[in-house]
Amino acid sequence: MKATLRTVRLALAEPLRISRSTTSARDAVWLTVEHEGLRGHGEAVTSAYYGLDTALLQRQLSEAGRDLGRFPDPETALRERPAEHRPAGVGAAVESALLDLCGRRADAPVHRLLGARTAPAAATARTIGIVAPAHAAAVARGLADRGFTLLKMKAGTPDPRDDLERVRAVRAAAPGVRLLLDPNGAWTSSEAHRLLPRFAELGVEAVEQPVAPGDPESLARLAERAPLPVIADEDAVSAEDVRRLAGRVHGVNVKLAKCGGPRAALGIAELVAGSGTALMLGCLTASTLGLAPAVHLADRAHWADLDGHLLLADDPWTGIGGTDGVVRAGELPGLGVRERGAARADTA
Repeated sequence: MKATLRTVRLALAEPLRISRSTTSARDAVWLTVEHEGLRGHGEAVTSAYYGLDTALLQRQLSEAGRDLGRFPDPETALRERPAEHRPAGVGAAVESALLDLCGRRADAPVHRLLGARTAPAAATARTIGIVAPAHAAAVARGLADRGFTLLKMKAGTPDPRDDLERVRAVRAAAPGVRLLLDPNGAWTSSEAHRLLPRFAELGVEAVEQPVAPGDPESLARLAERAPLPVIADEDAVSAEDVRRLAGRVHGVNVKLAKCGGPRAALGIAELVAGSGTALMLGCLTASTLGLAPAVHLADRAHWADLDGHLLLADDPWTGIGGTDGVVRAGELPGLGVRERGAARADTA
């Protein structure tokens, strides 16, 4: 097998502000694996929070690509999990490229390789960052008009009244949508206990990681008393993290770039099954190529938050939809995506 890399810049349509940072663009490194005339693709994106910069991704994916050369075919490589020891985002990109290639060789979509009989489709949340309430309301109204039924509000401003005003404005502008709230760990436990009842009164359905990560016991205690479901995100990175929280929080947010790929995500889904902890499928801001593997798992999730490609100014790939509020895997072989050719690319 032969592997090649390309690095592209993904610009957001507008800066995304969350409690700890603001993102306007990120780099993506595309891994292409070729064998007997067919190609499979995967994507890893930079993330300051997870310690993944462009140089590290390029180096790690280049090494992983060379490692693939020792396998006779992608099916063998997929079974051997060659990138399991690398950063989770790198492992996810390698596994995605191999699944894409194996699917193309078998003339089967990835979701069928992963055990699903029909193509998954799911209503996805659409994220609204920390912006002025009037702007948030206008965005929410437009999204509801386009068919979105689930919105995720970022929160965690220094003055919680700003967050309440923003959610109140969105609720008034789009009264029929379901709302999720994500402070990205910005609150203390006492703040969370004080604020969550007020957001519950506004009809917020669930809250992600309300308190700072690093103390999962505190998160679990909060979930016991919270007036709305509590979903672990930053405190639920690995399967072992999830094992500690299963049955003690209401949900866990699984991102392929956190856990290492689709098969690791399936393992987490099995781990929480029957525990009372529901699965949320999340993502980083990425292209359709980066989102597609998770979309092939969307039927396993109680909440789908797979809108990273919808936040881009120009998505260089197509194939999973989402502009009407629903992401769909489709029945094409492999990941079922194709490159538009609109990205600025460099050979790495």
